[in-house]
Amino acid sequence: MKIMDFLSKNAILTDIKSVKKQDVINELVDALVNASEVDKRDSAKLIEALMARESLGSTAIGQGVAIPHAKCECVTKLVAAFGLSKKGVDFDSLDGEPAYIFFLLLAPQDSAGPHLKALARISRLLKDKYFRDSLRACNDDKSVVKIIASEDEKKL
Repeated sequence: MKIMDFLSKNAILTDIKSVKKQDVINELVDALVNASEVDKRDSAKLIEALMARESLGSTAIGQGVAIPHAKCECVTKLVAAFGLSKKGVDFDSLDGEPAYIFFLLLAPQDSAGPHLKALARISRLLKDKYFRDSLRACNDDKSVVKIIASEDEKKL
């Protein structure tokens, strides 16, 4: 499974303005709405599902990375948004460090397999410091897509 198979090219934010966890999630869900990946009417339900998942334990995995994710019946296919914060966001990370790189992942209610595969794929790639640093240096969506697509080809 490649990240570019489910990452919406039109839901990439390279300058997240939010400084709070819920606001970052709102901003990334809005990006998916604006990219026509999810219905605007479902925004509140999606944010609620994502925040419910966060209440179980932070999805910030350390090293400046957070992967907020949820399953929801209002989503018909696996879809992701990407965000970068220049300042960093306190996302209750396991290592206490701010998060700079965000992959927001939404999956249909009944898609445990693809959902877990996507999470594993994102996590595996983001363990690579060079990959994280390359993403953090991006200033536009095209460079984000180029870096992710390049990594997708290398590490299958």
